[in-house]
Amino acid sequence: MNYPQIVNDLEEITRQLGVQLRYEKGDFEGGYCVLKEQRMMVVNKRLHDARKAASIAQALSEFGIEKLYMKPIVRSFIEDEMAKLLKRK
Repeated sequence: MNYPQIVNDLEEITRQLGVQLRYEKGDFEGGYCVLKEQRMMVVNKRLHDARKAASIAQALSEFGIEKLYMKPIVRSFIEDEMAKLLKRK
């Protein structure tokens, strides 16, 4: 799996949804939040591409992306990350 390409594809999906994606330094992985009525995702820029992709995919799973077009491999990646989240709960 080409994680840099998946990250690029996931970034494009966030743009389509009108969600700002920011890469910041910090002691966190990343996630979705609302700041002053603006939807955004914040991802730790020090993570490897595989973890960045997982973090963005998990945050995207909170949106209604079922009807949004995306490459099958990207949709599968998001669904796999959603399944991992459900197992942790």
